[in-house]
Amino acid sequence: MWREGALLVVLLLLLLLVQQNCATKDEQEHGCPPSSCGKITSITYPFRLKGDPKSCGHNRYELACENNVTVLYLYSGKYHVQAINYNNFTVRVVDPGVQQQNYSSLPRYFLSQSNFSDSYSDATDPYQAGLKPINNWAWLIFQHVVFMNCSHPVTYNRKYVDTAPCVNSDSKGYYIYSIAGDLKAHDFEVGCHVKLVALTSWWGFDTNNHSYTAMHTGLVYGFEISWMHLACDNHCRYKYGRLYRYGYGNGNRYCYFDYSIQNLRCPLCNRQRSRIICGILEILLFVAGGKNFIILIYLSFNYYITKN
Repeated sequence: MWREGALLVVLLLLLLLVQQNCATKDEQEHGCPPSSCGKITSITYPFRLKGDPKSCGHNRYELACENNVTVLYLYSGKYHVQAINYNNFTVRVVDPGVQQQNYSSLPRYFLSQSNFSDSYSDATDPYQAGLKPINNWAWLIFQHVVFMNCSHPVTYNRKYVDTAPCVNSDSKGYYIYSIAGDLKAHDFEVGCHVKLVALTSWWGFDTNNHSYTAMHTGLVYGFEISWMHLACDNHCRYKYGRLYRYGYGNGNRYCYFDYSIQNLRCPLCNRQRSRIICGILEILLFVAGGKNFIILIYLSFNYYITKN
């Protein structure tokens, strides 16, 4: 058993030495000069503009510059980029159908949380709906704005905000209402159906007491989406090596953005496996600055526990 353990340690040492001598592709791409388009003046990794060198940025985060406006293509929609926050790994975009001074304007595209793969059991899309681990609905970075088309006036449900005279129905005898936040089954009124769903990250109104003008302001502000899983993959792989990505850290499933330290946290193991081992390991990694010998201690100890 000890021979097997010693062999495991030797193999891991070789793996870590190879890792330390190899610069990652992501690190190399960080050396590219920033691009600019319109009011977005510093476009850097992981983003690049269409036409930039292929060695710059990430191919899944290519933006376009159209009529001096930075554009992000998301699913079947085309959104205008308002800001990129490289500190918390978010980009804020707005639906081009919404006009600031035109309260009758509506979003062009139907978009909700269900479009994003991190709402489910995996995260295959380049953009995510939150800054927490996969399938954690409590950490969305936007909220929904739902437009309802009703065949009769709704006067007794405070969630239904009348959009008239700003927005009128295309069909005679129908009424348009808007709802801020999630729409639950008991919120549906007889004779009403969903006309449109949009997103906003503007939290300046109470979802139970607001006007349509406030809701329109939220739509003009736009909504945030994150590239946290790419950031986690880069950050945790740089800190812990490939061992994090290939099994021991369970990929980026447990990585999240910690607002208290304004940085990513990437637990090396699932705390459900062993709270004591994971807790001790994280403390040692923090003190040691992520040195690889701590990982070896953990793996050797974990191997010993498994065999016994």
